[in-house]
Order: sequence, then structure tokens, then C-alpha cells
Amino acid sequence: MHKADGQRYIQMKYRKVGNSGLALPLVSLGLWHNFGGITPYQTAKEMIFTAFDSGITHFDLANNYGPPPGSAEENFGRILHEDLARYRDEMVISTKAGYRMWPGPYGEWGSRKYVLSSLDQSLKRMKLDYVDIFYSHRFDPDTPLEETMSALETAYRSGKALYVGISSYSSEKTREAYEILSSMGIPLLIHQPSYSMLNRWVEEDLLATLDELHVGSICFSPLAQGMLSDKYLNGIPEESRAADKDSALSQELITAENLERIKGLNEIARQRGQSLAQMALSWVLRRKEVTSVLIGARNSFQIRENIGAIDNLEFSDDELSRIDQYAVEGKINLWKASSSH
Repeated sequence: MHKADGQRYIQMKYRKVGNSGLALPLVSLGLWHNFGGITPYQTAKEMIFTAFDSGITHFDLANNYGPPPGSAEENFGRILHEDLARYRDEMVISTKAGYRMWPGPYGEWGSRKYVLSSLDQSLKRMKLDYVDIFYSHRFDPDTPLEETMSALETAYRSGKALYVGISSYSSEKTREAYEILSSMGIPLLIHQPSYSMLNRWVEEDLLATLDELHVGSICFSPLAQGMLSDKYLNGIPEESRAADKDSALSQELITAENLERIKGLNEIARQRGQSLAQMALSWVLRRKEVTSVLIGARNSFQIRENIGAIDNLEFSDDELSRIDQYAVEGKINLWKASSSH
């Protein structure tokens, strides 16, 4: 049984989610990659211990996280059950349903059958009675939004989810989801969009919508899947995500234009006394509408390094102006099809 660091809450900063009573750490840990069946179990366990000992209370999962799908939830559930069970009430654990999880017509998207079956499966894999946040992982254009939201209502009223959220919904669909849930007496707690210096779609109108509705936001891929780090400044390393043919980050996205932008941003970060990754996280967190950023990691060092971003969250007008010269659309929004409906 792991004994957590007694100083963990001093190290981290927290923000309230919208106008709710729930607070999240500025940096949360996402288990999209590197926590599933192909990752050594001991490595995954050490990363989760490092995160929790550093004040990261929020662990973000989804039914299909791995690889293979489901294995991240299984590993996390085992670690929680065997080593962190005493700390369950100090944690915010989230999961999602939306992407393909099993064969056939009921294994993805937003039908009531799929969403609620997926939640039951997730709870079983993690050995939990409830999750803190349950998300609709993507908008389903072929299912009435009322049906998807009614599934979230059932999860909420059954006690299997303390809060509900949505991910990668457009501003328009976010408003619709908010209104539907409100009519049921259910608050929409949070939205999880992609957002980074190379993927700024949320600035068009989504962040303003969330601010108006008092809905929190937790931004995924703030490092553009590792592009906003020093990893690719001198090419594509063999062990990097871009070198993995099965990765969502294609080498085609690491264009000459994007590399020049990354090098320019890296120089600004150096002048700020930050790594590029730290500045990229600080830059997302500069927005008052952003509650938390989701980081991924390959090892504990990366987690500690990224948490260092919270020590320098202020930007001068000159810095922001210089960043804007390089922080332009990099055509890396892999989730655009979901959010544009």
C-alpha cells in the first residue's frame, strides 16, 4: 500500500470548475497512452504515484484508452485497488464513452445503449462503484442529442457518476447539451476540448460560451502530442510518438513550417526560464476559462517537469505578442470532425 507524500497539496494549485464546488489541479494526468497493456505495469504505477504525490488528484481515462482498449482502466483499477484505495475520496476519476470499444452497431457513438453499457464496463474494469466525472466523448450526428444527454442523466441520477461532461463538442452543440441537461435539472460540469499553441480552435467561440454558461474546461493535447517540447527540435527520435506508425501523431504533421514555429516558441520559452513544454502548458492555463490541462507522460520525470509550469503562469503583453507570431494553426486538430458538427 502506497503512502502518499504529506506535502502533496502544498505543491499543487487548484481551480474551481465553473461555478461548481469541485476543484481540479491545474495539471491533471491523462491515461490515453502509456498506461495500458503494452506499458510495463511497474512504470505505469510509478507514474501514478508520482502524479498523486505531486498533488495531481485528477486522473482522466476513457473506455478505449490503452492500448489495447480497456487496458488503461484495468491497470488503473488494479493500482487503485492494491495501492491507493485509502485515498479514493481524495481523487477525481473520470472516464468517457464515444469512440469504438466493441464490434457491432452498439459499440461506439452516443446511443443510450452504448453509453450506459460502456459506463458499466468501465466501472467493472476499474473496480469502482462510481466515477467522479462521466463524459460523452464526442458528439454523435446520427443520434438525437436528447438521447445521449438522457444517458448522462441516468448515470448521474443512479450515482454512477457524480458529475457529467462533454468532450470535443462545438460551441453550438455545447449550448444545446447544456440546455437539455438544464431542463433535466442536471448541471453540465465541464467540457474537454483539444487546445494548444498549434491548435487554437476553442478561441473562436467555445471558450466564451463556456465562460458565459459557467462550465469548466480541461484541455487535452496542450503539448500537441509532444510537438510542443524539445523532442522534435532536431528531427524525429526513434522512440518518439511520431516514429510510431500506429500513433495518432503522424510524421506528416511535423512539417517544416511547424518545426520553425516550434523553434521560435522554444526560444521564447528559454528567455522565460522555462522549457517549451512548460511554457506551452502555462500559455493554455493563462486563460481564465481553463480549469486544468491534461498531460500525458512516458515516465515520472516528464510529470515532474510539466508540473513546473505552474511556477510561471504570467505573460507580459510583449511575450504574448511574440508568441502569437508562431502560435498559429498547425493543422493538427485530429478531432475537428467531431467538434464541427
